[in-house]
Amino acid sequence: MDTNTKVVISTVFTSFFTFQFLFHFISYRFSAKVCSGFNSLSFEKKIEWNSRVGSTCHSLVVGVFGLYIFLCDEATIADPLWGDPSLVKVNIAVSSGYLISDLLILILYWKVIGDKYFIIHHCTALYAYFFILKDGVLAYIGNFRLLAELSSPFVNQRWFFEALKYPKFSKANVINGILMTVVFFIVRILAIPPLYGFIYSMLGTEAYMMLGFLIQCSWISTCVVLDVMNVMWMIKITKGCIKVISLIRQEKAKNSLQNGKLD
Repeated sequence: MDTNTKVVISTVFTSFFTFQFLFHFISYRFSAKVCSGFNSLSFEKKIEWNSRVGSTCHSLVVGVFGLYIFLCDEATIADPLWGDPSLVKVNIAVSSGYLISDLLILILYWKVIGDKYFIIHHCTALYAYFFILKDGVLAYIGNFRLLAELSSPFVNQRWFFEALKYPKFSKANVINGILMTVVFFIVRILAIPPLYGFIYSMLGTEAYMMLGFLIQCSWISTCVVLDVMNVMWMIKITKGCIKVISLIRQEKAKNSLQNGKLD
């Protein structure tokens, strides 16, 4: 077993146990100290809370590191399909450890936080990551997909506000909702056309043919599955955003009527 393989395997295992420890121990104690409302949550809410704390930590780590790689890693920028994947492998190994950890948590607490779409998402991502970690191909593409995680902290924060019963029209809730919608759209939806444009430009090239049929099909099929889910989630977020805007308008109109100042 070569050094790179040892680094990948050790990183996956370290990541897995770190996120398990975070879920079962750290999140409980940390959340109870920094958030007075945590202790009043039900058992079910605490389980999901701890799961989302892990999700946020994972997103910040791989998202920020992925952004650095996207902007600064000359090897993968120069050759997106076959460039030296050393940095990307570390990032994807961290993400793989988290996904395996989260899959275990989802299964153990299925009645509380089980979600078939998360299972599909995690398994699809792990399948794609396997080829990057094993064969060192498509590193730039794999890292590009990880940038989608930059939206997760805002999605999780929305849930935290809801669990703590923050008013929907509170300043913090509204600002987070706007940021969530904008960032989600940029990193998960706006990124779709350039990705498939790049795939199309690679078809038939020598670098693409060298990937082999299995990796070619896996690359395209996993991207399609993940992007279909991203579009579904974007539609759901947009509907929620429209609903909140509509309620804000109704509230303003109601207040204007009460004040006798109907615009």
